[in-house]
Amino acid sequence: MEQLDVVDSINHAGNWLARNQALLLSYAVNIVAAIAIIIVGMIVARIVSNAVNRVMLARHIDATVADFLSALVRYSIIAFTLIAALGRVGVQTASVIAVLGAAGLAIGLALQGSLSNLAAGVLLVTFRPFRSGEYVDLGGIAGTVLQVQIFSTTMRTVDGRIVVVPNGKIIAGNIINFSREPVRRNELIISVAYDSDIDQVKSLISNIIASDDRILKDKEQTVRLNELGASSINFVVRIWSKSSDLQNVYWDVLERIKRDFDANGISFPYPQMDVNVKKVKEAE
Repeated sequence: MEQLDVVDSINHAGNWLARNQALLLSYAVNIVAAIAIIIVGMIVARIVSNAVNRVMLARHIDATVADFLSALVRYSIIAFTLIAALGRVGVQTASVIAVLGAAGLAIGLALQGSLSNLAAGVLLVTFRPFRSGEYVDLGGIAGTVLQVQIFSTTMRTVDGRIVVVPNGKIIAGNIINFSREPVRRNELIISVAYDSDIDQVKSLISNIIASDDRILKDKEQTVRLNELGASSINFVVRIWSKSSDLQNVYWDVLERIKRDFDANGISFPYPQMDVNVKKVKEAE
């Protein structure tokens, strides 16, 4: 009896396989095709990702951004490959895409600030308004750029503090780059007493400028009376030098002006105020 049951089961399975042969063959073909799609997609994702990375590095884009964007391209291709493979085996991809879209929206809202910093970091490294080693002012925070990362930029201020600025804040404000141009201009305001000789003052300042080799003589130089102040006459001095010499030139020219003016009797006035004293007649 048991042998008959086994034989009936085998015959039943054989009949079921015979009736559903076309369906099973179709499933097998779809599964093999899905596996082939996944394998090809993985290979294409790796090739395209490496190509994107090489192109970005060849265009001197920061390695951090190049790695991130190449990884983003790779995983995007893999995601589309998996969706195509699921569709091949009969899974409704529309519902999968809807679920992924809803999850992406929720994650985007939760990480809105981080995504804003991420996008800003990509823009900063792509368009390069500043580079590592340059001295910049980022919305009132001035210092030397140490590193531009995906989410933030690290700076060192002149007093040795390390400041980490979110990239979103940088993009939203003004960026002042003091190091990008090879030459820059100094402007000094020199105030002297009203009894000073104008021509003598201009001559002394011009001689100081001519004697300093760091000051670029092929650039425009200005030594002019600029203002008749309340207690002084004010001269404006504009001179150009290399960006690396800018601060030292400013200090040295000021020191020379003070010494030469003292030697020639030109005084720097203090703030003055005229006080009129009225004597009131005492009552008898």
